[in-house]
Amino acid sequence: MSNFKYQMLIQWSEEDNCFLVGFPDFPGQRWRTHGNTYEKAVKNGIEALESLIMAYEATNETLPEPTVNKAA
Repeated sequence: MSNFKYQMLIQWSEEDNCFLVGFPDFPGQRWRTHGNTYEKAVKNGIEALESLIMAYEATNETLPEPTVNKAA
C-alpha cells in the first residue's frame, strides 16, 4: 500500500467534535472516517484508504489517479 500516493485530508469538525478524514482523489462521500485525536484520525485514515483500495480491486474498478504536487 505504501506505493500509493493519495491525498488524505484531515480537518477538525466543531459540529462532530472530532477530526474528519477524507480522500479527495476518490469520488463519493466527502468524509470516510474520523478520530478523536489527530493521531487517531491518521491511523483510521490509513486503514480506510487500504480498505477503499481493496474494495476497488475486488470489484475490478480502476483506481483514480492520485493528485501529485511537484515542488518548485
